[in-house]
Amino acid sequence: MHEPLTTAKNCRHYAMCKIDFLGTGICASGPEKHYVGFYPQGRMDLYAALADGKIPVTEKCLEIADTCDLCGKCDYQCYFVTEMRPTKVMKALKDLMAFHIENGGEVVREEVDEVLAELKEITGDFWATSDRAIALTYAHDPSPVATPTMPDYVIMPKTNKEVASIVKLLNRYEIPFAVRGNGSSVMGFVMSKGAVIDMNRMKTIEFDEKNWLVKVGAGVTAFNLQKEAQKRGFRVNVAEPSALVCANIMCSGIFSTFSASYGTAADNYIDAEFVSKEGTLFQMNDKDAPNFFAFNPSNEGIPAICTSASIKLHPVTGDEEGILVPFASMEEALNFSKECATHRIGLAIGVLGGEYLSTFMAPTKKLAADIKDTFNKELGIQFLVLVIGGKYDISTIRNMELPTIDQKLFRTLYLGMPSLRSAKWLSLLTEMSDDEPFSYLKLNGFTDLSEAALSPSPELLAKEIDPDLRTFFKKLFAKPEMTDLVWLNMFRIISSRMGREKHVVALIIYLPIDNALIAEIDGEFRRIAEKHQIKNDYGFITPLDNGKRCVFEYDYYLDQNDPDEIARMQQAMQEAGVMIEKFTQKTGTVKWILHLFTQGFCRKENFLYS
Repeated sequence: MHEPLTTAKNCRHYAMCKIDFLGTGICASGPEKHYVGFYPQGRMDLYAALADGKIPVTEKCLEIADTCDLCGKCDYQCYFVTEMRPTKVMKALKDLMAFHIENGGEVVREEVDEVLAELKEITGDFWATSDRAIALTYAHDPSPVATPTMPDYVIMPKTNKEVASIVKLLNRYEIPFAVRGNGSSVMGFVMSKGAVIDMNRMKTIEFDEKNWLVKVGAGVTAFNLQKEAQKRGFRVNVAEPSALVCANIMCSGIFSTFSASYGTAADNYIDAEFVSKEGTLFQMNDKDAPNFFAFNPSNEGIPAICTSASIKLHPVTGDEEGILVPFASMEEALNFSKECATHRIGLAIGVLGGEYLSTFMAPTKKLAADIKDTFNKELGIQFLVLVIGGKYDISTIRNMELPTIDQKLFRTLYLGMPSLRSAKWLSLLTEMSDDEPFSYLKLNGFTDLSEAALSPSPELLAKEIDPDLRTFFKKLFAKPEMTDLVWLNMFRIISSRMGREKHVVALIIYLPIDNALIAEIDGEFRRIAEKHQIKNDYGFITPLDNGKRCVFEYDYYLDQNDPDEIARMQQAMQEAGVMIEKFTQKTGTVKWILHLFTQGFCRKENFLYS
């Protein structure tokens, strides 16, 4: 398989090329034409399909290829996330289309049937299509349980009234449909045989600061909403940066490290607007609206499409900072995080493992593997508890007299990672410590000594990058926010690296902060994955509800192009599901997020939304 095709088939569908998270701007055709095909992600899928002969060359194929100007921005974005270089795929697509035309190849025109003609009347001619090049980019994702499914129509409404009209029309013709956010689902539930309604044009953001809320349309991403909130001195509790906020609410509920204080699920929104399955408009706070809080797993699911939501705004003080507290065991880390949550210390709390920490920090897979080994073996750090808070929170933690990594030391370690990997002085740290683990962090001047030893700099870190990208990444790493624990956790751009080596399948549960229970479930996740030879690791834990319970993520990883690995992953996921169900029945306190996803908000085929 040649290199562009290999790259194209490995697109993770995380939709990071749809947001300007590096400050470079994004593919110009994307915000103009909105269909995923006009973003690098869609062009990757399109090239792979054309190279494999899965679809004919259509008018949209030519348009999609032509609107790429080979600016190279997608290389910066995709390299940051996955270390892949999509520009070679973009050029291969343009070359393939040019060759096809030069050799008199056929170009298939869109067939406008009765249904499509009526859809175009609702949305405008451009915003409803049956072109196979567009449909292909809505037909699959890397999930091991997803069956590729080509929709007959792709529709992009602009208003809730258009959504209502579309629903009525599709119902009249008995056409099934899925409602799609940014398509960044890892579980494969965003496809449909009949139609896909893509919500990306609904990008309204309306702040109501006096009432501490912001009303967001269904096409608004977490990153862009957080950016707009930050400009006004606020913060919102949102999830993955490229995810659409309304889609996250509908499918899984919002959870993040800030959920420790801001809450999760229904804690995050005040009201929402919907289109029912009959095509009528209503608001959640209407007296006659369905009772969204009477959740029952046996129900058919909430019969509505969320077209906007009013999200809570939270104040941001000028004294917030982040701090990391290292631990040698999960039990110690959980005890500390629970103590912080119970006493309401900190705004954001997360118990991070070595995989998350190293993968998030390091710009390449190789450096991440080396750094994970350094943290675990040389420094003895198995878990880090991240706490973000104001000056009183941070002062309280420092008064506990625990070894900590503050913002300054974090920046030193971040920009000095290449030196940390081979630092011979690490072996001396145990000699510098007393009986207390990590007591070397308490030594006067340890941060200054580390800085002198590691010589941290954007230039040093950029040397790990492909040579032709180093100038850009040196400037990127020099930006203050790229080493700021507060900013990095608000915008979560480095968490997109979790699937850099392989596609990630996140297994997420809610349960009490019971050390024995968590240890048992953690061990079962690991046992099942290793039985099926699946790469796996602990993800994170965030305490909720003042320390009474938490959200726990464990991650499985797979090569999305390896049939054998896909089969083993399917078996592992099935066993993990059975295991979780057993704990649910046994304890009555363990809740799997998939219950919400497949049996609650999104069970009905017509209303899948991610």
